[in-house]
Order: sequence, then structure tokens, then C-alpha cells
Amino acid sequence: MPAIDSLRRKYVELAWGLFAAANLVAMGLWPSWETIPFHFVWISLTLTYGFRVWSLRTTAAVLAAVAAGTGSLILIDAFAGIQLWGELFEVPLMSAMFVAMVWHARRRQEALATAERRAAENERLLQRHDSFLHDASHELRTPVTIARGHLELALGMNGGARHELEVALDELGRMDRIVERLLLLAKADLPDFVVKRAIDLEPFLEDVLCRWSEVAARVWRLGPVVPGTLSADPEGLRTALDAVLENAVKYTEPNQSIELAARAEADGVVIEVSDQGTGIPPETSARIFERFARADPARTRLSGGAGLGLAIVAAIVKAHGGTARAAAGSAGTVIELHLPSFERRSSSEAPALATERLSGD
Repeated sequence: MPAIDSLRRKYVELAWGLFAAANLVAMGLWPSWETIPFHFVWISLTLTYGFRVWSLRTTAAVLAAVAAGTGSLILIDAFAGIQLWGELFEVPLMSAMFVAMVWHARRRQEALATAERRAAENERLLQRHDSFLHDASHELRTPVTIARGHLELALGMNGGARHELEVALDELGRMDRIVERLLLLAKADLPDFVVKRAIDLEPFLEDVLCRWSEVAARVWRLGPVVPGTLSADPEGLRTALDAVLENAVKYTEPNQSIELAARAEADGVVIEVSDQGTGIPPETSARIFERFARADPARTRLSGGAGLGLAIVAAIVKAHGGTARAAAGSAGTVIELHLPSFERRSSSEAPALATERLSGD
């Protein structure tokens, strides 16, 4: 049985060996036509090696045997005057061509092996990454939840230390938000980070603006919004817009306006958030989407945040195949989210909105 299994595994080599032997016999029987079986031997050897890619020792042995066999027959015929002596140069020429093919085939085999190893390593890293996210999510959130519960209980029992307890609760809330954003950024490279579906852009942006108008005292405006359908992850896009609007609130005063608008472009749609705040220095506009970056380094961590909000925006937009850009507006800052996969409707079907909403305290 082992011998039969070995023959089954090497059926290509056995078939080529029989074919090569038959052609060598033909070279000996019909010397005047021997160039035809000669080339059949070398061409079949090249094709067989392409399928199998033997070890270097086996390759050298087979090459030596074929060169010796075909060369000997041509040499015998040359001595007999049947073939020209120049035909002997065919043997080293075919050998050189075969060696070149061997070199390329082995390089390709090594490249494939390297790619397979890297793919396996990437799969292991991805599994470890998923495991880390699961463990970190549990390990980081649990102590925050427990500490918050005890502080809330103490706050109800001890009125004298109320201010200190409120500060501690605020810090825990801030820590919780930082953990959420760090975990979100850690998931940014996963294939299922965004799950797209069709979004009607106008009501979607109107809903985002209405929610913010109820939590932050600013002059909120919904500017012109191009009617159409955007292919995007609703939760991801909402998270990105929330981060941009939160950033706008931090850098504006209650009497200043924040406007949300959208316009069509040839390759998609641009969602734009503009404010009348302090603006961003030109030298920082290129890096404010980096992690832990701030437009104004002088701002404290309480007023300026941890610098993760716009990094989340950039990650979400990138996952959609788009780009995020920041620039100084006529008065304040303009953040633009360029998103592809937008299907515009005609203005007659749904006119663009232009409303203003002043939030209460």
C-alpha cells in the first residue's frame, strides 16, 4: 500500500519519465529527425517542473540525466556524420533556459510561502486583537461602573462632600467616554467596522441637529442639504457627526451659531459643519484628525477633551472610503466629511432644507 500511494503521488513524474524515455528511444531510432523528440524532452521537462517544483537536489539530478542522455545521442550521431557538430550547442542552451525557469519558479514559490505565512500571522493577530478588545472592554468598564455606583450611593448619603463626589463622578464619566472612544478606534481596521445601508440624507441630518439643539445652548442651523440617498453605516455616521458637533460646541459660545449642511460633488457628497468659534490655527489643521491632537494645545483637558473625537471621525470616514478635512471659515472652523456612494434626487422631488433653531438652556 505505501508503494501504491507513492506512485499515486508521483504520477506526473512517472508519466513524464515514460514520455521522455520514448522520445530518447525515438532519437536513437531516427537520428535524422532527432531534433523533434529532443525538443519534446526539454519542453516536457520544463512543463513538469512547473507543476511540481522539485527540490534542488532532485532538479540537478534530473537536469544532468536529461542533458547527458540527449547530448550523448547527438554526440554519437555527430561522430557518425548524421548530425552537425553545432547541434551539440542545443544542449547547454536548453539547460540554461531550464535553469532560468527553475530560478523564477522557486522565487514564486518562496513568495507564495511568505504570503501564506504573513496571512497566517495576520489571522492570529486579528484573533488576538478581537480577544484584547473583548477583555479590555470588560476589564476597563467594570471598575468604572463599580466606582460610579459607590460614588452615587455616597452622594445620596453625604451632603457635606457633595462637590468632591460630583467631581469624582464627572471624572469617571470622562474616563468612561475615553474608554469607549479608544475601543472604537481599536476596531477601526476590522472588516465589519461599518455596515452600510441606504440613508435618506435630509431627515438623517435634521434628526442629528435636533438632538444636539436640545443638549447644548447654541444657535443651531440646518443649512442647504442636497436631497438624495447615501450608502453608509447609520450608527457610524451619527457617531462621527456627534464628535464633530461636540468639537464645535467646545469652541463656541452660547450666542454663536453652528450650521450643518450637505452639498453634492461629482464623486459623492460633502457633509459640512461650520461654526463661529475661535477657529483653528493654519499650522494645526493638517493634524487635528490625529489621535490625542488638539487645535489649541493651551486648552486644558477639561475644556479641550482628550483629543480622540476627530480621530474617530477620520477613522469612520476612512472606513466609508471618504476623507475628512478641516479649514478656517469666514468666522470660525469648517469640518468637511467627503463621502462616496451618494445618489442624488432631483430638487423637484425633495427641495433642500434651510432652517434655524435656537436651543434653550
